[in-house]
Amino acid sequence: MTVSMSWRRRTALYTLALLCTSGAVAAVPAGASAAGDPHPAAAPAAVKFADEFDGPAGSAVDGSKWQIETGDNVNNHERQYYTSGNNNAQLDGQGNLVITARKENPGNYQCWYGTCEYTSSRLNTSGKFDSAYGRVEARMKIPRGQGIWPAFWMLGSNMGDVGWPNSGEIDIMENVGFEPNTVHGTLHGPGYSGEGGIGAGYSLPNGEAFADDFHTFAVDWAPDSIKWSVDGQIFQTRTPADLGGREWVFNKPFFLILNLAVGGYWPGDPDGSTVFPQQLVVDYVRVSD
Repeated sequence: MTVSMSWRRRTALYTLALLCTSGAVAAVPAGASAAGDPHPAAAPAAVKFADEFDGPAGSAVDGSKWQIETGDNVNNHERQYYTSGNNNAQLDGQGNLVITARKENPGNYQCWYGTCEYTSSRLNTSGKFDSAYGRVEARMKIPRGQGIWPAFWMLGSNMGDVGWPNSGEIDIMENVGFEPNTVHGTLHGPGYSGEGGIGAGYSLPNGEAFADDFHTFAVDWAPDSIKWSVDGQIFQTRTPADLGGREWVFNKPFFLILNLAVGGYWPGDPDGSTVFPQQLVVDYVRVSD
């Protein structure tokens, strides 16, 4: 997702780490020596950031982990106004974050095109958490409909100094409503931004729609390599060799973003077939080594 104009009005901030590890210990048969096992169990990856979105129904997201952006986005010609607090982003009491897009304007919000027609929410971890490398994943159930545009992505933490796209952008998952069974993973950087981004799509088999169920979207990120997967199926790997000599700007810290946009250049605007409200339901977000 192309960076919004709001980023050009903000300075990037950073830091938070939440340790939350889990794993199973393999049983050793009686009389056997664990030290002699030729294939010892791998140590569980250290979790650097996690939000399981546990909390009372209707409560806002954890402010120690997320900040909430407000305003519109002329750069992509999106139609929504991102609201503050828990108006459009709240916990459901069942371990999920629900980001809701509505056709409404209760605050007489003004957008680049005039009086705003929709509200939604956009969250980021700038100033709370950033990191370089590791596995970055979210389990989500995405919304559906023409003009609906959910995204889970990252921006380079030096954006306040170098601007976009020099900061780099890693789109872990984007979906545009007219492609209900396809998601996209994309890199944006200097000389390969916007429509020139480097990426690929992943489609579910048999015409299934991503909005029908939860799926896990992830990147496995190492120096000079990023791999995208859906439900553990790797569908794309990118390295500096894919950039045709252009600069690889992904060996540094990035922060996380979750948002649900309405309309824009890529998805097009909602039409008579689009049903509101639409919801992006997030089970968890985790970053591990």
